[in-house]
Parts: sequence; C-alpha cells; structure tokens
Amino acid sequence: MISNPLIFAATSDIAGRTRGKAFPVSDLDKRLKRGVGWTPTNVMITCFDAIAPSPFGSLGDLLLIPDRDAGVEVDFSDGGPVERFMLGEITDLEGRPWECCTRTILKAALERLQASAGIHLVSAFEHEFQFRDRGEVMADGFSLRGFTRRRQFGETLMSALASAGLTPDTFMKEYGPNQYEVTNGPAQGHRSADQALILRELTRMTAVRHGEQVTFSPILDPASVGNGVHIHMSFVDESGAPTTYDEQGPCGMSRITASFTAGLLKYLDSIVALTAPSDISYLRLTPHRWSAAYNNLGFRDREASVRICPVTSADPDKVARQYNFEYRAADAAASPHLALAAIVHAGAQGIEEGLPAPQPTQEDLSSLSEVDLAARGYKRLPQSLEEALQRFEQNEVVTGWFPESFVPVYTAHKRAEIAHLGDRDTSARCAAYADVY
Repeated sequence: MISNPLIFAATSDIAGRTRGKAFPVSDLDKRLKRGVGWTPTNVMITCFDAIAPSPFGSLGDLLLIPDRDAGVEVDFSDGGPVERFMLGEITDLEGRPWECCTRTILKAALERLQASAGIHLVSAFEHEFQFRDRGEVMADGFSLRGFTRRRQFGETLMSALASAGLTPDTFMKEYGPNQYEVTNGPAQGHRSADQALILRELTRMTAVRHGEQVTFSPILDPASVGNGVHIHMSFVDESGAPTTYDEQGPCGMSRITASFTAGLLKYLDSIVALTAPSDISYLRLTPHRWSAAYNNLGFRDREASVRICPVTSADPDKVARQYNFEYRAADAAASPHLALAAIVHAGAQGIEEGLPAPQPTQEDLSSLSEVDLAARGYKRLPQSLEEALQRFEQNEVVTGWFPESFVPVYTAHKRAEIAHLGDRDTSARCAAYADVY
C-alpha cells in the first residue's frame, strides 16, 4: 500500500492529553522552523473532548513548534506503521511563548529554581497502570505468574522505551487487579516530563499492538487500589555534582533539599489541583491507601505525600548520587509538565523563604483531630477537585507563579470537566476516566 510517512507534532495539554497534528516527514526541516497551526481555544478541550467556556472564542492563531530533541521513532517490527511523534511548544505567530503552553510553564519554573539556588533538577516519573481485562482477575500481586502473563508486553514496552531514547528501568506486576508498574531512568530539567509523556503513549501503543487496552486512570474502583504517579527528585549543581544529600542534615537532607521539601509541603494543598487534577483523583488521596492524604514528609513512609527514599550503598559518594525524595500526590490525569512545574515552583518558594527542614511523621495522621493537625502544621489535602481548585485560586502566592491568563483558563477548564460528569454516580465517573486515560 502506498504511504507518505507522517510525524505527529505534540503538546501535553492541561487535560493531561497529548494533542497536536501530523505532517509529512519530508517537511520536518520546514516544520522545525515554522511549526504547525494551532488554535487558542484548543486549550479549553477537556479530557472528555467537550470545550469549556473559552475566553478566546473562535479568534486567534498560534504555532506548535516541534523540538527535534524530543522526537520519537519506534518500529515495533510487527508489520504495522512506524510510530513517529515529536513534542513541542506553543508560540504566537512571532515565535513568542504562549502563556498556556505547559512545556513553557515548566521551563520557567526550572529557570526560577536555578536562579534561586544555582541547582538543576534531576527527576523521574514512576507510573502505575491497569489492563482493561474483563475476564478473570487472579490474585497475583507482585507475583511471577502475574509478570509472566504480561512478559511479552513488558519486553516489547522495554524495547520501545529504549528505541525512544529512554532508559528502561523496571516492569512489575503491581498489587491491584491487572495492575502493573513501569519505571525509567532519570533525566535533567524538562526532559523528565517529556519522557513521562513518551512512556505513557508508548505503553498505550504497545497495548494496542498486543490487542489489549490499558488505562492510567487514577482509580477504577473505589473499593480497590488507585494508579499513582510518583515523581522522584534530586539536585545537581552547575558542575553536575549532587547537592541533595548532607550526612549531617535531618534525614540526610541538605539545606537546599530541606527548604525545597518544606516549600512543597507548605503549598501542597494548593498545588494538588494541578498534580491530581481529575474528579476521581480524590478517591485515591485518602488515608490507608499507600497514597497521600496530608501535607507530610515521610522517611521511607509510603503513606506520606513526600517521601525520602532509601539508598542501596554505604559508600558516601554513591549515597550522594542515589539520595532522592518523591512526590506522591500525583496521577496521570495531570500533564507531567504542569505537575512538575507546580512542584518546582513550590520548592523554589521554600528555598526563597528560607524555610527550615520539616520533621518527618512516624504515625497515622488520620487518628489526629483537626485541632491537633493544625497545631503541628499539617493539613488534610482537598477531598474533591472543586475544593482543590478553590484552594489553588485563593492562594495568591501560588497563582502568582503562573502567567496571569493561565489561572482562569485552568480553573474554567477543570470546572467544565466536573460539569460534564453531571450527576453520574462514582462507578460511572470512574468508568468515564478509564476510557480517557
């Protein structure tokens, strides 16, 4: 069959969807300079493909400029088409960054971090997902049998990730029904968010090639487990030397790490609208789900919103390289670029404020009263998307991190998402998101 190979220019939008348009590969050099046409109101397309009330209407023109360094080309060698896509940034017609481009927003946050502390972020996104298998669900948490059942899928996915320039790390059968986890190695700056998007899309593509469907939806069944995204972070200085660890610091945190995590915890309840941004995300962010329910730091505690992770060496140099912490109040309904931007801004704010090291919790915070929680500086995270949106838009420090036009666009978009669901019950809401993500 005749074929003119196409490449898809992509953006990660505020619905956490990968959108864009394709053009012939033969036009790549031209498109790297001129991009493809884009429309401002596209930013108001919710995850359910309904258009939220738009401040742009039918007016305006933008460009989506692909980035050659964020290109993917994967041949699955199964007789199907070669998958080609390339992430990019949205600009106006003169090439100026557009205020609602998530990749541009992330780059601005990273520039702030560098200016605040002279450091660069190194990070990696850890993803959980589930196969949409309507058949028998076996009790296979972490089992060899569960792994073996999807071995071929996992091996294809690992090959696809490597072909796309990522560093495949692990693939495992997770605890939940038909639930798996895939991880890749860290990257510096905005590249880790690029890689998170690439991993999600290649996982979906791999499933289709195997005649299956997967979903990264935050939760499929409130009575079962959820699918989280854990964002692991560390820092290096201008020379590439690690700056996250200090043997004398609390729980091994350097001064910069301590202030960064303190800022993250201080503003966490106001940024969760960006990191866990679906209506059903808040079914997962509840106590006793190995998730996140409070703005607390945990030392190797998987119930904490921010967790200091273990290291596997006693050598001081290796410890300094391995030492990292993870943000656990996120899921794949979020654009990885927007989620990481919110986290980086919160951490940079903590550094600029010179916040002291937070104390790690070693107890079940759900057993404490609201008075006791407040006395110790802890907050219950929002328990609905609407509550999260209110905390976000009412926090002038947090909204001040973003371009002026972004906040009303984001909140209108998300409230339209809520309205679309109407009066559906919980099961129907979970089903709707399962189809999307």
